[in-house]
Amino acid sequence: MICFPNAKINLGLNIISKRSDGYHNLETIFYPIGLKDALEIIPFDNSTAGADYKSAPTAGYRFFQTGIEIQGNTDDNLVIKAWKLISAEKEIPPIDIHLLKKIPFGAGLGGGSADAAFMLKLLNDTFSLGYTISELEHKAAKIGADCAFFIRNKPTFATGIGNELKEIELDLSRYFFVLAKPDIFVSTKDAYAMVSPQQPEISLERIIKRPVSEWKKLMKNDFEPSVFKKYPEICNIKQQLYDLGAIYASMSGSGSSVFAFFEKETDVKFDNCFVWKI
Repeated sequence: MICFPNAKINLGLNIISKRSDGYHNLETIFYPIGLKDALEIIPFDNSTAGADYKSAPTAGYRFFQTGIEIQGNTDDNLVIKAWKLISAEKEIPPIDIHLLKKIPFGAGLGGGSADAAFMLKLLNDTFSLGYTISELEHKAAKIGADCAFFIRNKPTFATGIGNELKEIELDLSRYFFVLAKPDIFVSTKDAYAMVSPQQPEISLERIIKRPVSEWKKLMKNDFEPSVFKKYPEICNIKQQLYDLGAIYASMSGSGSSVFAFFEKETDVKFDNCFVWKI
């Protein structure tokens, strides 16, 4: 069975306060976009078993990854963490997991979180495990702050650490969308360290109801000032998008991707930069 985990963007992001547990309270608008990975699980084939088969008591899978290379230990991959959460409660037959990675890393697009959430849904559907949407959201939140959003995967006003979700009515499909990801990795941990939390004058929940043409004056991403100072190339991309006629442009999350909405199809090109349009 196969699924296609999609990326998200943050339409504005306010860092409100630092919590006693070290996390930050925030508010943001999660909006799903069509840039996707591919994730497939198939029954384990004993005839192809080899040294790569996981023989540890807690494992019953093989993991195959293509596309953008994922660095690090396989056990740290969020897809595998999702599998472990489910397999700790339910009996799942051995499977082969195939992940084709297309969503860039370090971009503020939630690609890893999407893969984890879709893995939870994929296991639930494939093996008829009976988890409810709410139960899957609860499990997803244990993996990452924004994982729970990808369970319902609809425009959402998020608060708390990004795990308190309120679905909203928002359709931006009439606009020409551009996403630019420079060859820059922004550490989320470092980005938070450079931000001074503060209460926003106007909540994003109110701003999002205003016409898109007004967002430029009203909506902001609190990560931008410090990230732009350290990486002026990202700031330049945003300004160039506005110079090309974007009605709204912003960095997504803690960066480094920048997105923009245009009233009509626009020719957008950047050197040394991944550009995706729809």
